[in-house]
Amino acid sequence: MSRLQTALTAQLGCRHPIVQTAMGWVADAKLVSATSNAGGFGFLAAAVMSTATLEAEIGKIRASTDTPFGVNFHMFQPNAAEVIDCVIAHRDRIRAVSYGRGPDAKTIRRFKDAGVLCMPTVGALKHARKAVELGADIITVQGAEGGGHTGSVPTTLLLPQVLDAVKVPVVAAGGFHSGRGLAAALAFGAAGIAMGTRFLMTAESPVPRATLQRYLDVKEPASIRASTALDGLPQRMIDNAFLLKLERGGLLSRLQVALHSAWLWRRQTGMSIGHMAQTFFSALRQGDSAIQTMMAANAPVIIQRAMVDGLPDEGVLPSGQVAALLDSLPSVAELIAAIIAEAEMCLLQLPSMTIAPSKLFSKIA
Repeated sequence: MSRLQTALTAQLGCRHPIVQTAMGWVADAKLVSATSNAGGFGFLAAAVMSTATLEAEIGKIRASTDTPFGVNFHMFQPNAAEVIDCVIAHRDRIRAVSYGRGPDAKTIRRFKDAGVLCMPTVGALKHARKAVELGADIITVQGAEGGGHTGSVPTTLLLPQVLDAVKVPVVAAGGFHSGRGLAAALAFGAAGIAMGTRFLMTAESPVPRATLQRYLDVKEPASIRASTALDGLPQRMIDNAFLLKLERGGLLSRLQVALHSAWLWRRQTGMSIGHMAQTFFSALRQGDSAIQTMMAANAPVIIQRAMVDGLPDEGVLPSGQVAALLDSLPSVAELIAAIIAEAEMCLLQLPSMTIAPSKLFSKIA
């Protein structure tokens, strides 16, 4: 059996151990279908979709590919219960759900009873342990290099920690974009890799060209940095004038932006005032500060300006540091084929281990 056939490919039913992550406003039906048809496993970003939009996007995927795919959501979105029902209704094709701070054990059990795998993304060792305790089937570990909300521990440190701590397959994320990275992740003991920014920067990406050009233009990884100015949580983004404006604004200015975003998000989602209040107090119970909770609506609304409206100077640009290494927009099929070919070559070139690892390490010690 090929070393590129792993526990991940076996459980998800994909040909290659490559996962396309669920980026809000980016991971739509076209991108997910392209990923699945190329042998990877794509997640649809339902966290920013109405129920009607989600049903329509699932219909497009079903018509475009006969392979399994996944759906990402979070429990704070106003239609979370409907999303869960929708996923289970399409369980013949939806193989997995992904989430961050996600459902409770009861909801996870409902997914598992329906045959839908639970595949949360974590950025800290304690969160990986908790996710498995709640019933996760696969863990995606995102190191600090990754885009969007991220922790502070680099992938090369966090990944082995989690691999040693849990007994489920682990997927490595944060900084991956090539076959060398896939080979390295497998050498660590991961079952595959997950990529967001690399898929964002492809021909099938729905991101407007004006915004994609900003990703192509960035050449210094240090200019893709984590900031708490958007929603109170560390989120890695490309430096731009809007982000700097947010950071320079005082508390009152940030709260004004947050209230405006919350109102726009309420109008887009149909969220009731009662649900907003319920979400607010639920977040407080989970340990979020009041200010952080009020800023939560900033991310989907402000990111939308860049990713949907094509106004990169009026929104923010979530990105992994890997964007600084990328200078092309290949098709998803070309991307995955190149990664697999390079990974196979790297694995073939590795010398065979003639000494048991335990004896080797004892000699080094």
